[in-house]
Amino acid sequence: MPEPTNLSDADLYKIAEQSLAAWGLKPDAMELVSRSENTVFRLDMPDRRRYALRIHRPGYHTLPELESELLWTQALNDAGIRVPVGVRTLNGPGYATIPTPDGTSSRAVGLVNWLDGKLLSSVIQDETDEKRIIDHFHQIGRVLAAMNNQASAWAPPSAFTRHAFDVPGYVGEQPFWGRFWDIPPLTRGQRDVLSGARAEIREALNDYGKHRGTYSMIHADLHTHNILIDPSGNLQAFDFDDAGFGWHQYDLAVVLFGLEDLPYFDAITDALVDGYRSIRPFSDEALSLLPLFLLIRRLVLISWQWERPELGRRNGLEAYIEDACNRTNAFSF
Repeated sequence: MPEPTNLSDADLYKIAEQSLAAWGLKPDAMELVSRSENTVFRLDMPDRRRYALRIHRPGYHTLPELESELLWTQALNDAGIRVPVGVRTLNGPGYATIPTPDGTSSRAVGLVNWLDGKLLSSVIQDETDEKRIIDHFHQIGRVLAAMNNQASAWAPPSAFTRHAFDVPGYVGEQPFWGRFWDIPPLTRGQRDVLSGARAEIREALNDYGKHRGTYSMIHADLHTHNILIDPSGNLQAFDFDDAGFGWHQYDLAVVLFGLEDLPYFDAITDALVDGYRSIRPFSDEALSLLPLFLLIRRLVLISWQWERPELGRRNGLEAYIEDACNRTNAFSF
């Protein structure tokens, strides 16, 4: 069945309104607060509780995968790590399946508790004290280490299923975010560079393996736009849509990606790693792979952008590819 990706705001409001009965909710107000890969509405309840209602994009996760996301976030919360916790429907499942207004498709809709706070990206943008910025990255390192501690010690239920950012997930025949070395806009030279990087990444990760205490469930998208600072100054991670199995270095690389040209990049990297090591062991061997995972993040975003034209992600892609190839050529595998 075709999956419309160009739903209007009015269509999304209809889906959100229709889903409310699954939780028995009658909010005082429902506000569209985010429209990206997923759509998020904030619900304000008569008893002053607030929720985030998420309409998930089609084709990215199955319902069992979405249910597994709720299992992990609940386990994190049970371990004392404050993250959005899913609210199950009155009938028990974590999601309601709601038809699109034209009846040609459907959307999975979920509900999580609302987290109060200010986006870390906004805090950093407004901050003038470099030391305070660096301190935030020390905090992020501690949060990531706590999450990795929980995931490494956790035994997921037998029905748990999520994607993997492993060798096949990055550079296999059908990677999770697509074949970055094989998209139409690439020149022959760019294909050669990226295909060479693909082979080097496969070899390096196969040699490293998954048995070094650095592979488990990871957030996989904990950049500063997905971190809130609550009124007490504590960091809260949210948006677990990309969470899957992967190397811990990738979690760290996502935090740092896009910041490499900042004059204090080395300082925030040191702070991030120091914060992480204050909670969880992280060997020099593990740290030595961080530049590789920064490059991997850069490369997989090539196909990620290509495959999301409905969100305007292809704008500027040619320049992004050129920069990625230049950085790949400069990288020492």
